[in-house]
Amino acid sequence: MREDIDLEYFKARLTERREALLSGRDARRDGAEPVELDQARVGRISRMDAMQQQAMSLETTRRADLELQRIAVAFGRIDSGDYGYCLKCEETIAEGRLRADPAATVCIDCANKSSSEKR
Repeated sequence: MREDIDLEYFKARLTERREALLSGRDARRDGAEPVELDQARVGRISRMDAMQQQAMSLETTRRADLELQRIAVAFGRIDSGDYGYCLKCEETIAEGRLRADPAATVCIDCANKSSSEKR
């Protein structure tokens, strides 16, 4: 368990983010409704625009769901005493990185290594 960081601060940040994502869930659902194919009511351009809006809404929902999963993992790591330690190298994650992304699971060095390996 890390003693050098304020876990209550990070719990509050994670809770705020989770609540914000959950409160926006209904708005995202409304945008993901199927697009009507009735050309008499909706013109081709309007239908294409609606389909684009639907695709963007679905992607936003997917990203929000991933963020909610990351937040749940962060809470689990807090409970187990593993919060703030890198999953790859097991070194501490810098407090500045955690402040920028309280759900971070890897240190900046490991994150950089991962991104350079993907190139």
